[in-house]
Order: sequence, then C-alpha cells, then structure tokens
Amino acid sequence: MPFEVSTIMDRRHEFVRFARHEGANIRALCRQFGIAPNTAYKWLERYAASGDAGLADQSRRPHTSPARTTPDTEAIVLALRDQHPTWGGRKLQRRMQTLGYAAVPAPSTITAILRRHDRLQGPRVDQPRTYGRFERPTPNDLWQLDFMGHRAMGTGRIHPLSVLDDHSRFGIGLFACAHERSELVQAHLITCFQAYGLPTAILADNGPTWGSSHPGAITWLEAWWIRLGIRVLHGRYRHPQTQGKVERWHQTIDRDLFQFQVVRDLTAAQAAFNAFRHVYNTDRPHEALALDVPSDHYHPSPRSYPETLPEIVYSDDHTVHLVKRAGWIWFGGRMIFISEALRGLPVGVRPTLIDGVFVVRFCDQAIKRIDLRAHS
Repeated sequence: MPFEVSTIMDRRHEFVRFARHEGANIRALCRQFGIAPNTAYKWLERYAASGDAGLADQSRRPHTSPARTTPDTEAIVLALRDQHPTWGGRKLQRRMQTLGYAAVPAPSTITAILRRHDRLQGPRVDQPRTYGRFERPTPNDLWQLDFMGHRAMGTGRIHPLSVLDDHSRFGIGLFACAHERSELVQAHLITCFQAYGLPTAILADNGPTWGSSHPGAITWLEAWWIRLGIRVLHGRYRHPQTQGKVERWHQTIDRDLFQFQVVRDLTAAQAAFNAFRHVYNTDRPHEALALDVPSDHYHPSPRSYPETLPEIVYSDDHTVHLVKRAGWIWFGGRMIFISEALRGLPVGVRPTLIDGVFVVRFCDQAIKRIDLRAHS
C-alpha cells in the first residue's frame, strides 16, 4: 500500500530528525524508510550544512536574519501569526528561534505586538490546566487512536481518523475517511505500521469500530492487533479523559484546520491533513513538551510489521479450543460464548487459583473469565 500520510519532503524531514537522535540506528532507519545508506548520509550532510533547505531536490540555502529594527521584527511576528493564526507568544517565540532569527522578542513582547495589531481575536490556546498529565515513558509504548467525529465536506461528510503516540504527541497518522468501518481502519493502520513499526499497546474508546457490543467479546480488529502482539486497552465508558491526548489533538485540528477551511472532497481533505500533520510534528512547539516539537521526542518502533501473521500457540498449561462459527466453545460440559470475531481460531483456557474459575486467552492476551460455579 502506498504511504499516503506525508510528502517526500516530509519523509526526508522525519528521517533526519530520527537519525539525529542520540544512539539512532542509521541502518535500521534506512530499512524503515526504504532508502539506501548513501542517500541517508547525503541527506544528513545536507541538513547539517543547510538545515531544512538541504533536503529539497534543488538546494535553497535560507538567509539568516540579521539584527532587525522594531518594524522588521514586528513584520516577522505578524507573518508567522498569519501562517499559524492560533499560535500565541510562547509558540511564536520558539518558532522564531528554530528558524534562526537573530532578534527574537520575549513571549510577552510578541503578545503585545499581536494585541497592538488586533491579532488576538478568536479562541485562546493557552487556557490554564486543572488536571494532571500522564504519559508513557518511551515512544511507541502506547498509541492512542480515535475517530474525530464527522465534519462537513463540500461533497458530504468526512470522518477524520487520528493516531497519536502517547509519549511524544507525534501524529502517527491523520486520515480522511468516508466512513468508520473496520476494513478502512485496518488499511490505514497497516500504512502506519509499515512506516513506524508496531506499538506495544493501542488505546481506544468503546466505539463500535473497536469495541464489541457483547460483554467480554472482542472485535476482529482487536483480534488482529492481538495477533500482531499489540496489547489492546480501552478507556472507561463515558470517560473521554482516558484518551485525553488524542482528544486534545482533535481540538488542535479543529482550531488550526477546520476553523479556517471547508474541504471540498476526500482528496483535498487528505492534502490538508498531510500539511497540518507535518506542521504539527515538526514546526509547532508543544507546551506539554517544554516547547519542543513532537518529532524531537519520537523515533520509529524497532518492531517491524510482519508480512504474515504469526502462528497462534499456547503453553502446555492451557487447553486449546477452536471457536465455533457462532463464536462459542464447548467447555466444562456447556457452551461458552467467546466472540464471533474469533470464529475458526484457537483460544487457550487455563485454570486460575480459584476452583471453577478459568481465564480464556487469545494469543498473549486474556479476553474472558469463565466461572463454572455460577451454574453448578
């Protein structure tokens, strides 16, 4: 499947950022990005000499800003604000520093410039926080994913699908979807897995795409994740705060993208998503990251996406049962419902320390408990 999340320049930019991390494995990154080592070192040399411009097909070395007069500095601030209408003083200051301007005002000065030129209309982006922040210790420990909820489009409705790394806030993928069916989600996730490797766990809500309506059952999308060795996690019902980072990303997408345009079709939407995602990952300072950008804290997973699913095996302390067509197994002299998504696949049943209570596992993940005492 072609990689549809970013442009060639975006991918070069991502490669260089990952390769410049301390301890980065250049050869592994070359395999991940599908490039030859000599090409990789060429990009690194050009980036070291010319920054982002060195990654373009035709070199365009940017000019370093000399000392600016006050009107010139204000013009730079206002131009950046026009490019990013929701950014405040701290983000604009960090962006000016990243771009190499010699005269960079303090955040309070930038705010004053914006206020003086009537550029502080609209929603604020720096509301005070009243909650604690939690994150996984390393990239790819956990990906959060969710549909954003459908939005208006020139030719109907669009369903944005977002995938975010919990540790770095790196936008793994942002996809323009015509619907929310599992087959389309799987196709887009394969794109993410091929580009960035496999996460340790995935966190999703209990929506119909990845949450079963039957208590204790799993969907076929969850079964696919488990077979890939990905732990499946769900937030509490009616508690969106569990997926707080992806929900917060949705707010940024609303403010920075949908607030300013209505896309005409899925192709235009994907192009807008690609551009937004690149800016979000590599340009936009993130306050939760001490004003670093997400790509400074992210690197691809060392677990590559397999071409074929691994064989399902269980240890000797399990009894293996094949899930029947309707999602049931025969166990303990009775029919036990497991999940229709697992029909035709083996599950392992193992006793617990409590007599009459068993745990059902699919691959490495426990999916159900059986209590034979309830009907004895």
